[in-house]
Amino acid sequence: MSGQQTAASDPYFPANGDPRYRVHRYELALEYRPGPNRLAGTARLSAIAGRAPLTEFHLNLAEFKIGRVTVNGRAPHYTHRGGKLRLRPAKPLPAGAAFTVEVHWAGNPKPVNSPWGGLGWEELTDGALVASQPVGAPSWYPCNDRPADKASYHISVNTPSPYTVVAGGRLLTRTTRASTTTWVYEQSAPTSSYLVGLSIGMYQTVLLGDPGLGGVPQSAHVPAHLLPRFSRDFARQPAMMQLFEELFGPYPFGEYTVVVADEELDVPVEAQGLSTFGANHVDGVRGSERLVAHELAHQWFGNSVTIADWRHIWLNEGFAKYAEWLWSERSGGRPAHELAAAAHRVLSTQPQDLKLADPGRKLMFDDRLYQRGGLAVHAVRCALGDGPFFRMLRDWAVVYRHGVVTTAAFAAHVARYATDPLDDLLTAWLHTPALPPMPAPASPPDAANPDTAPRGRLWRR
Repeated sequence: MSGQQTAASDPYFPANGDPRYRVHRYELALEYRPGPNRLAGTARLSAIAGRAPLTEFHLNLAEFKIGRVTVNGRAPHYTHRGGKLRLRPAKPLPAGAAFTVEVHWAGNPKPVNSPWGGLGWEELTDGALVASQPVGAPSWYPCNDRPADKASYHISVNTPSPYTVVAGGRLLTRTTRASTTTWVYEQSAPTSSYLVGLSIGMYQTVLLGDPGLGGVPQSAHVPAHLLPRFSRDFARQPAMMQLFEELFGPYPFGEYTVVVADEELDVPVEAQGLSTFGANHVDGVRGSERLVAHELAHQWFGNSVTIADWRHIWLNEGFAKYAEWLWSERSGGRPAHELAAAAHRVLSTQPQDLKLADPGRKLMFDDRLYQRGGLAVHAVRCALGDGPFFRMLRDWAVVYRHGVVTTAAFAAHVARYATDPLDDLLTAWLHTPALPPMPAPASPPDAANPDTAPRGRLWRR
């Protein structure tokens, strides 16, 4: 299903994004020098005006020095203040018209301020990475920074040759001239601005799984001294991919890449086709394996099936949390119902002031949202039974592949698989702050019934 656009600004971040137009392609050409942390770039955006003529519009971009700017090849009037590059074309753009914007910029990239600290471009001890969720993308390139505005990306990065450049998508070329190398990546699938990933560092590249067996190409970029631990911690990722393709449908992108930064990170970072972990997530005893599952699941839930605005973030995090529990259940660990019950016990002792379907900006990354989101998915499973639930889950990821969704769309989707109305259950879990009772477990799958959950070799019997 193609990504539809919402007509209003994001209620949590009204200064980010411009709903009056949409971008369908970004072409970014970057030069980065790690020592001085110097970034210079050119961006070419191919966009389409909305239903009204555009006399002016804006891009989000941090406080870089701006060079040449054009709209359809002509210089517009522009101002650049407060993270907004406001453009007034020489001639108004007709409603529905295709147009191009070109921006040249340079400076020392740094994270943008947010309620959660700095977001976006992070200079590391030796290299850099991008961690943009939810509003950090303008820290390094000009964009229409709203999750519903999904576009394809062509990214070229020139940097000193000892460094590896990793971006989400397919590596097209790597060209070395003198002391620098240019890496060119293509991400053809529709991508939200906050999900454009980039990492620059001293890495060894390894393949995960057996490429001769087909399936999704999986690679990793890891500091050499962490490879022995990494090889154990991520050994089961190919099995996760196999299971999640059974449960959620075909992997939605061309490849999946993991980066381990040579520094500690508070949490892993998901991007389109790419996840970044910290050295602290690699311990050699699979201590962070649930996070490996969580980030992989985001490729379906959040990256391919993308929220229309940030009110609906539980659709990203609740499904990724539940994927952790499904991986545990299907790989010989604790069953999902046990993990859900443990989460429910913890939530029952905490404040009851979070509305899952609209948590507010202050609580959108609260740990309770993740746990209650997983519980809400589990409550739907208990209500539907395993057969309808797993069909619903797979269809949610397949029908809305590369699309844009809301909580209301999810409720309507679930209703198609229910024999009895689930309005009260969904209202209690999604729209009421008070924690509902722990849902009763569904009856176990019937092995004789072909409509029950898939039962491949990874399934716990």
